[in-house]
Amino acid sequence: MQTIRTPEERFAGTTDAFPYVPHYVDVASGDGSQLQVATYSAGPQDGETVLLLHGEPSWSYLYRHVMRRLAERGIRSVAVDLVGFGRSDKPERVDDHSYAQHVEWVREAVVEGLGLSGITLVCQDWGGLIGLRVVTETPELASRIVVANTGLPTGDHEMPEVWWIFRRAVEDAETLDVGRFVAAGCAAGLSDDDRAAYDAPFADEAAKSGPRAMPLLIPTSPDDPAAPANRAAWDRLAEWDRPFLVAFSDGDPITGPMAGVFRSVVPAAAAEPHVVIEGAAHFLQEDAGVPLADAVADFIERHPRH
Repeated sequence: MQTIRTPEERFAGTTDAFPYVPHYVDVASGDGSQLQVATYSAGPQDGETVLLLHGEPSWSYLYRHVMRRLAERGIRSVAVDLVGFGRSDKPERVDDHSYAQHVEWVREAVVEGLGLSGITLVCQDWGGLIGLRVVTETPELASRIVVANTGLPTGDHEMPEVWWIFRRAVEDAETLDVGRFVAAGCAAGLSDDDRAAYDAPFADEAAKSGPRAMPLLIPTSPDDPAAPANRAAWDRLAEWDRPFLVAFSDGDPITGPMAGVFRSVVPAAAAEPHVVIEGAAHFLQEDAGVPLADAVADFIERHPRH
């Protein structure tokens, strides 16, 4: 597998807003080589740990407001750049990406590389598609789960037309404007500096195989290769008896309907307050990072570990 490593100087403009020093762990690429995965931490090292997983086409910068607020609440957060995003290594070919491989890359990074267990998972967008698979397949990893503007598609139900519009836009783009795509998923858009921060990981088009691949990996038919594993994850979630919080925004046309699905399927979700993050679109971490962080911190305080 041929990979690209983004030069660190590309991130020079992000350090004021995102001052966290990356810590790298190695994972197996799948062809005998190693990939470098970037992780970041904030808050007290001896506090409860929240694992933050981003999605498409963002990176851990998305969680900067959440990380700062959780630290103020005495909670440690660990954010991970998915392979192909942020400071993590980027396979050159779209075909180097598969749903199953991304699940394994995250599992290896957080369980073996970072040695995490008993964490609170906070997942949005592809962070949920990957993270929910990881925690249901490795149940000792998570003691609590927070889903935020995400889903776990099996191909048994049609994806909304707004998602197909996004997928076609990514497929058809000769030059993929990552910053613009993130801004389009925010209620108030983005500043020029923040758009530049989302563009920073991608020095050229060759580095964008991750953002180009992810829409193609969503199961859209029942016989998709990822469908059986996702159905098995739903089966495990239907028996999940640990704290589970649904914290969706009030303005996400893509994943919004999934909030009710999670509440109806996961028994533990019914015991939690009905949390709706107001005034936020798909990337609720940008639009309402502090309210989201407070919802997570309150959730953890309601369910202390014994």
